[in-house]
Amino acid sequence: PILFSLRLFPPTLLHQRNLKMKLGTVATVMMVGSSAAFTTPVSKPVSTSLAASSKADLEALGKELNPILGYFDPLKLADTDMWGQSEEFTIKFLRQSEIKHGRVAMAAFVGYCVQSNFHWPWAMTTDGDAFPSTDLTPPEQWDALPTAAKAQIILFVGFLEFYSELYPGEGTVSALPHYTKPDGIPGKFPTFDDVPHPVPFNLFDPFKFSKNRSEADKARGLVVETNNGRLAMLGIFGFLCAQKIPGSVPVLSGIVGPYDGEPMAPFASDFHIL
Repeated sequence: PILFSLRLFPPTLLHQRNLKMKLGTVATVMMVGSSAAFTTPVSKPVSTSLAASSKADLEALGKELNPILGYFDPLKLADTDMWGQSEEFTIKFLRQSEIKHGRVAMAAFVGYCVQSNFHWPWAMTTDGDAFPSTDLTPPEQWDALPTAAKAQIILFVGFLEFYSELYPGEGTVSALPHYTKPDGIPGKFPTFDDVPHPVPFNLFDPFKFSKNRSEADKARGLVVETNNGRLAMLGIFGFLCAQKIPGSVPVLSGIVGPYDGEPMAPFASDFHIL
């Protein structure tokens, strides 16, 4: 969840403002850099990002994603035939995993920047408790949440993960083959059209901006999204490392402050087994 993200450490109000300015600069540089450095040229045809289902497709896609590095698979994951399935199954599973985690990382990075400076102005609970202050770092904000609130966030994210694997079958309004199937597309989230309870917006393209986009534009957009997701994964873990291991990310020295808790144990402040 976004609330696992990190935030600036404010020793004094003046220093807090300086740190927020630094954070805004870092966020701007990384976001601009992601779009400038990783956007595929418009004139270049993109044909493999949506339909990649073989190692040859991955090698071609690697060049589209990064012409300098190219295809990079040091652990040979594309050759593993996961769970005894086909090459197509394995590659589509890996593509889905990377796209999904890239999206989560982008949300985490944006959440890091936003909750470092703002929080909802209304009450968080029915008892009138306010949201955790921006004087706290994001992991401290998470620790300050009621256990019930943490459970709601995790259950909601778990529902999205569960629903992403359902994929309504034929005869439904939102019929869509599973991403590992021959006609499946990694990264395409099912719509909520068949959910019994009315849902006003879909998770993917809620305002239908992509409805009339060509397949080439969608493929090109997925290339850009994948690269931005990779950058966001490096970015959010850079913040995490800088906060937990002082000096590990020199460029972030003086920008992020330390955190004494355990960001990988979401309920550590409530209870723990060991």
